[in-house]
Amino acid sequence: MIRGLSLLLFTGLAVAAPNMNLIPMDMAQTDHLKAYGIVHRFLQRGGEAEWLLNYRSGSFLVPGDEQVLKDCRMHGVTVQFLGPAELAAVRATIEEGNMDAVRLERATKLAVYAPPTADPWDDAVRLALDYAGIEYDLLWNEEALAGEFARYDWLHLHHEDFTGQYGKFYAAYRNADWYRQTVATYEAMAWRLGFDKVSRMKLAVVGAIREFIAGGGMVFAMCSATDTPDIAWAARNTDICAAVFDGDPVAPDYASKLDYKGCLAFENFTVITDPMVYEHSDIDTYQEAIARGPDVYITLFDFSAKFDPVPTMLVQNHVGLVPEFLGQNVGFRRDRLKSDVLVLGEVRNTEQVKYIHGKFGDGTWTFLGGHDPEDYAHRVGDPPTDLSLHRNSPGYRLILNNVLFPAAEKKKLRT
Repeated sequence: MIRGLSLLLFTGLAVAAPNMNLIPMDMAQTDHLKAYGIVHRFLQRGGEAEWLLNYRSGSFLVPGDEQVLKDCRMHGVTVQFLGPAELAAVRATIEEGNMDAVRLERATKLAVYAPPTADPWDDAVRLALDYAGIEYDLLWNEEALAGEFARYDWLHLHHEDFTGQYGKFYAAYRNADWYRQTVATYEAMAWRLGFDKVSRMKLAVVGAIREFIAGGGMVFAMCSATDTPDIAWAARNTDICAAVFDGDPVAPDYASKLDYKGCLAFENFTVITDPMVYEHSDIDTYQEAIARGPDVYITLFDFSAKFDPVPTMLVQNHVGLVPEFLGQNVGFRRDRLKSDVLVLGEVRNTEQVKYIHGKFGDGTWTFLGGHDPEDYAHRVGDPPTDLSLHRNSPGYRLILNNVLFPAAEKKKLRT
């Protein structure tokens, strides 16, 4: 810590606006998650901020702004006041070390692709956005196929099964009211949009997602929304859905018809078509993760802030180890990744990578395996996680890094 910096958590004290505000993101921060919302709202008001990569765990530098101070006070976010000499010392530290200052130029315009059905589980990304106070729009299949993704910078894919197999919940939940309602809603929408099968509608949405990324958009996904787009794309010329999902059997030659060319992240995977097996393919590492149990950590990779700013942004955290958490897709088998995929986090000495990033056309995608970073085994019907109890969650920080990432200056995003 640099001498002369005074650390204050606002408690209603009236303080004149400083030259610069430093929002620390190391262990001094009382609410890491709400800090992202402070910065996002400042950008929405037309301001520009800086993300100090690898400096005190990815702190933020915001020009003196009375609204920022009020926002910090209201939401219990720790802030520091920097005078000219203190600011110069910070910049000297950044210049000398594996650190960099990235300008955040504009607020990210966010959309979440999510169903209108009342699914008996929540979405960690929406929980994070709501808790941080970051606005987003909800879109679904009609908007996707009407080209409305193009109006946004960043798109999150709700825990969706893009293969048209309803999450492969058939074995355990086919008689549950929520499952039946989901099937009815999806089928009605497919027919309304001119598709004879839900799987074909979902494949068309996958095409819209791919077009969004290729055009410069940024996609973030967790759980089953990470691998099922590539599974659906590889099966675009065949039928991998059992009759219980689409009324006709799996194509007998489906395995020979799988085409991995153009997949975003995965290749050479084997598809699991049995509707009684709660698994889509051998990309996922669920069984191995279950066998290891809960006392496992994800190791985040270190990157050069000056030369690799994008992956550095995505892994900013106040810890280097993040507790493992399960999901329909827990993580990704290392030998099923395409060669150009960048690994951001892994379970060391295992076959599992957890956090990955890649480019497609002019845009990017980032996938994080698992369902809820603060609930090791979040089950269907479990209550939503209360993030006020997890204000310093390193797993939820990974989600929110992705929200601010598109706000960075363009030249940094192209490196």
